[in-house]
Amino acid sequence: MKITTRGRYAVMALVSLAGASHGNPVSLKDISRQEDISELYLQQLFARLRRRNLVKSVRGPGGGFILARPPAEITIGEIIRVAEGKNARVGCRSSGRKCGMIERCKTQNMWDTLETRIDEFLDSITIENLFLQQEEKFREAEA
Repeated sequence: MKITTRGRYAVMALVSLAGASHGNPVSLKDISRQEDISELYLQQLFARLRRRNLVKSVRGPGGGFILARPPAEITIGEIIRVAEGKNARVGCRSSGRKCGMIERCKTQNMWDTLETRIDEFLDSITIENLFLQQEEKFREAEA
């Protein structure tokens, strides 16, 4: 599975949003500064995340974005799949690629299993998990 900067930045931005929002909207400008990601890039990314109901936009003074669901209910796998726009796949069968050898390929089951395990791993981690890990690191650094 190849995860592009779009997928990585989406995860970074939503973890940052979860940490900064405390129930209040956060501007893309603030996320951009916090994560050192172009604000224009974030605008495109958040439009996609909003269409797929991972974030909500709040208009007006003090507006910005909030998570559409609690951080414990949004998995990293879901964020990556939404951000990438298509499943980045290893296994030929699930990617739709045709090589002509799929029926006699001796390695296909291994690639399919790897793909499944990657998805399971990413779906086992939530925004809340990452945010709490980040907070714990900061506390340890301060001690």
